[in-house]
Amino acid sequence: MSGRLDVTSPVDGRVLATRTLAAEREIDQALAAARRAQPGWRQAPVAERVALVERFCGTFLERRDAIGEELTWQMGRPIRYAPLEVDRMVERARHMASIAEESLADLPLEPKEGFARFIRRDPVGAVFVIAPWNYPYLTAVNAVVPALLAGNAVVLKHSAQTPLCAERFAEAFREAGLPAGLFQVLHLSHADTERVIGSPAVDFVAFTGSVDAGHAVQRAASQRFIGTGLELGGKDPAYVRADADLAHAVENLVDGAFFNSGQSCCGIERIYVHESMYDRFVDGYVALARAYRLGDPLDPETTLGPMVRAAAAEFVRGQVADAVRSGARLLVDPCSFANDRPGSPYLGPSVLVGVDHTMRVMTEESFGPVIGIQRVSNDEEAIRLMNDSVYGLTAAVWTSDEAAARAIGDRLETGTVFMNRCDYLDPALAWTGVKDSGRGCTLSRLGFDQLTRPKSFHLRTKT
Repeated sequence: MSGRLDVTSPVDGRVLATRTLAAEREIDQALAAARRAQPGWRQAPVAERVALVERFCGTFLERRDAIGEELTWQMGRPIRYAPLEVDRMVERARHMASIAEESLADLPLEPKEGFARFIRRDPVGAVFVIAPWNYPYLTAVNAVVPALLAGNAVVLKHSAQTPLCAERFAEAFREAGLPAGLFQVLHLSHADTERVIGSPAVDFVAFTGSVDAGHAVQRAASQRFIGTGLELGGKDPAYVRADADLAHAVENLVDGAFFNSGQSCCGIERIYVHESMYDRFVDGYVALARAYRLGDPLDPETTLGPMVRAAAAEFVRGQVADAVRSGARLLVDPCSFANDRPGSPYLGPSVLVGVDHTMRVMTEESFGPVIGIQRVSNDEEAIRLMNDSVYGLTAAVWTSDEAAARAIGDRLETGTVFMNRCDYLDPALAWTGVKDSGRGCTLSRLGFDQLTRPKSFHLRTKT
């Protein structure tokens, strides 16, 4: 007997939508349909797949404002920003479509008399995508669109907080003319999600979420020889050098820490500032952080909405309280914001100084609107502290010296190095992490590698 999924909106606590979780028979039928549809799709020319993705993108853009408002209700992002996720999603989808033919072409080898030799990229088959709520379209598109472009079928299981996003994907693909069965949406329990991972009908799993959930995915897949792509946690650092553009660093790093209420995979969670810039940086940072407007995310003037749920906000409040008890100073107090309500998902930004790595707020993923700012004396100290983490998704350096940024970046244990920017995914670059931030790669030309398998052709043409 299937269970029920109630989507509770963080905006006002009401039940936004109710869905029935897929029963065992429905799951089996969806997986079987994907397996039946995929062989025909793999024979379709890449140009045909590209054209379909473009139609898919057009459908999303036509509905961006309505999709944005629905997104606000599901996870709380202010309405002034929510439709931008559709724009960014389309940017990524179109980029991957633009490079698909070249990236998926056969790899020729040097000529050899009497032989034809090449390596073909075969689709893996059926890709199971498990997507999170924080950027429900952006995280899902990283795997969904490249998988389809590569000739695979896709089964999407979205977060229980944002199941409507999965349904919007399905509608857009249906209207774009994707053959039946190639894209399936399943609303699943945790147990059934693990059962799907273990099914012989699934050939690859793409997961974005927490480290603990990533371990559960890996365990579920461990009895089968299939690949898993895991984008997990982060505690992304930033370093402001003595030669940085101060105003630019302040503006970018306030946004990098507090956009989406800090609920960003690659959001800035800790900042290290050279001692010669420290006081001026902190003063500017505090002033800008205090300018945020916390409140109803449906109000176009709101710049900070609720966190996804009250428990997430309480976790951040606990980190801040622990830091203060250990000697940190709270320069921006969330309680100073009119709509901050302890015990609710509405949480104002926190700015802490006097922090160090004995405090949870500097080592434990926060995923909320809080930042610790620590003084450093040189590049060596900054590099040591930036690497002092179990995570390694992105790291950012603010400097006017590109050579210094390259040298520092070369020593950082991270998937992406930024200079003078943060919290952004360029779809032309590989999106990947190290340590507990996961493994595998999405986006860029390399993003097709885990969604295909090499097949070598060794043909004797003369006997």
